[in-house]
Amino acid sequence: MIFLRTLLREFANLATAVFLSLFLIALTTRLIRLLGQAAGGKIPSDAVIAFLGFSALNLLPVLLSLTLFISVLLALNRSWRDSEMVIWFNSGLSLAAWIRPVLIFAVPLVLVIAALSFFISPWAAQKSEHYRGRVDARDDISRVDPGAFGESRSRERVFFVESIAGDKSSVQNVFMNSIKHRRTGVMMSERGFTETAPNGDRFLVMLSGRRYEGTPGQADFRLMEFDRYATRVQTKEGDEPVATHKSTSTLGLIENPTRTNLGELQWRISLPVSALILALLAIPMSFVNPRAGRSVNLVFALLTYMVYSNLLSVTQARIAQGKLAFASGWWLVHALMVLVLVVLFAQRMSLLRLPWRRAPQPL
Repeated sequence: MIFLRTLLREFANLATAVFLSLFLIALTTRLIRLLGQAAGGKIPSDAVIAFLGFSALNLLPVLLSLTLFISVLLALNRSWRDSEMVIWFNSGLSLAAWIRPVLIFAVPLVLVIAALSFFISPWAAQKSEHYRGRVDARDDISRVDPGAFGESRSRERVFFVESIAGDKSSVQNVFMNSIKHRRTGVMMSERGFTETAPNGDRFLVMLSGRRYEGTPGQADFRLMEFDRYATRVQTKEGDEPVATHKSTSTLGLIENPTRTNLGELQWRISLPVSALILALLAIPMSFVNPRAGRSVNLVFALLTYMVYSNLLSVTQARIAQGKLAFASGWWLVHALMVLVLVVLFAQRMSLLRLPWRRAPQPL
């Protein structure tokens, strides 16, 4: 009981620290990418947090799988380095005794990974596509942020507003640059507001301003002053986003077994299965050989994880291309890793027949 409680407590503490570190790194990387897209005008700044949340849900299955593997590996590796394993072996335990506590710790996480992979991640991908469709359907004025230049969807106009009133329908100090029939028009206005025509068209109405129109490099510029000037705001109908294999539900993948859908189904199955196999692989891989150095096995474990993950990705691609049957592709890589697991366990248990495990010889 002490053996089990000690291991589970250490697994939990390490898993919390590892997951938070990985999650913050992944989230920061994604946030930087989204902020770059917002700065380039590809997405509105107020949509960054929503897209970040959808991305986090998609990243969770892989992060939890990696967390499980690293937590078990580091916990047992520390036990080897601090000679705790020798004490447990002298008390009558074998290396196989670590399978039960690892399974007790891993199975709940594997179930969470399975729920994320089969249900929550596809739902998040679907909601992300719907949200992106609503964002793309916004009119040009809605996409402009105060104090920042914004480009229209047709790339024919550039807007700048200094401030927006509380009801978001009135703006102050408007600047607009437009190109029409190869002539450049620049308008400046003290204030403006949006107005909807009876036919549903929206207009930006600018009051008390000036318009400069002409061709750059030529002297035929015209200056006009106006009390009221209305320009039509481009709108786009919000089309229903086309479902992709990532946003299709697991039941939908099964009901429509195309090559791409079968490849996605193989990936979703592989995430929880590989998480469980990796947790068990961490037991023999945590072994520390003092003669070979402490970091050799950690490097080997990292390479094993990378090879395993890449093999799953290659299998998914081959199934999607029709070069590998789903019936054999979904389990082939896992069977290979289970074979590696059995070989490593057999090798480690043979090495554990150390002098302190043998009967003392008479002098």
